[in-house]
Amino acid sequence: MRPLQVGTQGRNRSPLGLLAGGGRFPLEFVRAARLAGHSVFGLGVAGMASPELADVCDEFRLAPLARIGKAIRLFKRAGVDRIVMSGKIEKTVLFQSFRWVRLVPDWRTLHMWFRYAKENKKDDTILLAVIREFERDGFAFDSALQYVPELLVKHGFLTTRKPNSKQWRDIQFGWHLAREMGRLDVGQTVVVNDTAVIAVEAIEGTDRCIRRAGELCRRGGFTVVKVAKPQQDMRFDVPTVGVETIKTMHQAGGRVLAIEAGMTVILEPEEVASLADRFGISIVAVNADELSLLVAA
Repeated sequence: MRPLQVGTQGRNRSPLGLLAGGGRFPLEFVRAARLAGHSVFGLGVAGMASPELADVCDEFRLAPLARIGKAIRLFKRAGVDRIVMSGKIEKTVLFQSFRWVRLVPDWRTLHMWFRYAKENKKDDTILLAVIREFERDGFAFDSALQYVPELLVKHGFLTTRKPNSKQWRDIQFGWHLAREMGRLDVGQTVVVNDTAVIAVEAIEGTDRCIRRAGELCRRGGFTVVKVAKPQQDMRFDVPTVGVETIKTMHQAGGRVLAIEAGMTVILEPEEVASLADRFGISIVAVNADELSLLVAA
């Protein structure tokens, strides 16, 4: 893939920094940011970030997960003062045997871990700790959605097939549970069938949660509810779905995906809708205020 050809006229003098995890969201962000006139210095987490980022960023480097000091030095050398965090960070590595030997953290990572993340190891705690460590060197973090607001899903049906009355009950039932799991910073996804909770997302992520639901609910037909946390910090961990989500649902036996309108990123929306229609999966974007009215209707 060739780098995007964007004229230098109107480019910001300081490049925008990207701290990239896995998935396609970082790619979508870079393309939109460059088209808006920003130069992007991308720094990908080694083993997680897509190799395609090297083709779309103005400059791209890799750094290991536990080398915050190296990341700070690279951003400084590139002249970056504002950073966007985008993409999935695989946190299961933090709970493997001999994690410190495997990760070989530098002293800035150790400082971050024991100074800012000692209270607990929830998602928000760890990601806010990362931001606070960068802020010590004068960096500021923006939400990727400041640059790609069009990726936030709008209210309504995304597919031809719509949930039936039984599935709407499961959506309503799962919605409140998912919000509570988000409030507790456990996860953002709950899988429901016949008003019973089949699986709750934790550190494994949405796709593995859906696969686990398929193993536990062999008959299939379940509903996946994914919402933002009530205290959602839009600088990180924004709920995101894409083509892989739909493929995973199809393989596991899911039939309905309910997501929160205005708070969820949908990647490649046309492809997602087309694939869901082909698999007979319903996708609906709702908000909490209107959910009860939709169910009643």
